[in-house]
Amino acid sequence: MVFHRYGAAIAFMVSGLIWVPAAHAQQHQHATPPTAAAADAPAASQQSKPSESDKSESSMSSHAPVVFTLRTGIAEGRMVYIGVGGDIDRQVNPKLVVHEGETVQINLINGEGAQHDAVIDQYAARSAIVSGKNASSTFSFIASKVGQFDYYCSLPGHRQAGMQGVLQVVPGNRAEMPSTAADITRDPADLPGPIGARQAKTVRIDLETVELKGQLDDKTTYTYWTFNGKVPGPFLRVRVGDTVELHLKNAKDSLMIHSVDFHGATGPGGAAAYTQTDPGAETVVTFKALVPGIFVYHCATPSVPNHITNGMYGLLLVEPEGGLPQVDREFYVMQGEIYTVKPFGTSGEQEMDYEKLISEKPEYFLFNGSVGALTRTHPLYANVGETVRIFFGVGGPNFTSSFHVIGEIFDHVYALGSVTSPPLTGVQTVSVPPGGATIVDFKLDRGGRYVLVDHALSRLDHGLVGFLNVDGPKNDAIMHEGPPKQ
Repeated sequence: MVFHRYGAAIAFMVSGLIWVPAAHAQQHQHATPPTAAAADAPAASQQSKPSESDKSESSMSSHAPVVFTLRTGIAEGRMVYIGVGGDIDRQVNPKLVVHEGETVQINLINGEGAQHDAVIDQYAARSAIVSGKNASSTFSFIASKVGQFDYYCSLPGHRQAGMQGVLQVVPGNRAEMPSTAADITRDPADLPGPIGARQAKTVRIDLETVELKGQLDDKTTYTYWTFNGKVPGPFLRVRVGDTVELHLKNAKDSLMIHSVDFHGATGPGGAAAYTQTDPGAETVVTFKALVPGIFVYHCATPSVPNHITNGMYGLLLVEPEGGLPQVDREFYVMQGEIYTVKPFGTSGEQEMDYEKLISEKPEYFLFNGSVGALTRTHPLYANVGETVRIFFGVGGPNFTSSFHVIGEIFDHVYALGSVTSPPLTGVQTVSVPPGGATIVDFKLDRGGRYVLVDHALSRLDHGLVGFLNVDGPKNDAIMHEGPPKQ
């Protein structure tokens, strides 16, 4: 079966062909609903072992597909596959190591113009034949069998001439691998509850800029620059008319000066002019929240894109008088990019590549700071019948997001982050520019797993995917497998 990149990354996720061990799917506790309305909702049910008919919806992988790219070529007088990117970069006939249950995507690129393919017999998986130089084919499968299996070119004589490598499927869930650095991921359920109807007052906000080594991917670490040790920074909530007293402290072990620019503040640099803070120092600035809306904040110390890409961004909600319409659950999600010297998926400690940054060539696209942040580390949880609100922003620093939840339609979208304009209704996908934000609301009518993506879908292969797990009835009247039921 041959899938192009779009099919490999999306069709497997939404068609239910991605599986994980049930034990992993059941180990998470549901987030406590953050609003008063949710307190009256039925308690989240315990996840029971799915039936065969449910597995396709409830047992999908907690990770984006594991992607390998192979280029055909000649080495030491033999026809071979040459690894491209990650831990297999430039390796001849590299060993491809995956975990049991993972979805594997193999991209085959023709490097020299002869006809080639790639085949793995035990999975009945194969690419198309690529004939012209730079022609490519992509295929995917689920690593359901543990062991070592050959991949090879099936054209006559090519395997014997050297085009053969090994796929190793190791037992156990990748999520059980020990971390080697701090978890910098912000839990999307980590945000303060609504303010509602109260009088304007002075609100003190304390932020600390912290530089630390964090877990970027399973075997990959990166030195993040953060607000309060997480990416994104804390969700800040005030109401229109409030006076904000901001204290910005820069940790004494920081190497860099840091600051903060609030897009929701009126004044020089959005407060950045007053918050250029040396390591070990603290600055204070006061501003008035004049306009309601959802606003990005970020570090504004040169080089500004360098500080942002390293994780220094967050959201400030300025509620209108009386607050926003009530919902059952609220979540906080931000998208960003990381520009590393080595390719996506390379193990070990990674460094930032400034040339890639200014050329806008990221290796990673991420929700909440790391690969797997919203799949295996902190997926979103809710129940059928609840209304969900996602505060979504783009730290960037460079790329616009086409935010989309596969299998859902946004009932309300607060376009461009405006909460004073009437929301749009019945929206499939919303564009959010870097330094921009939006609010989306929708009601959950059917149980299952819903996938958060940027609909620039090639970014899935660079780490950008999240899960919303919805407990409750499947409601066959809305969707079911097979023809209409009599």
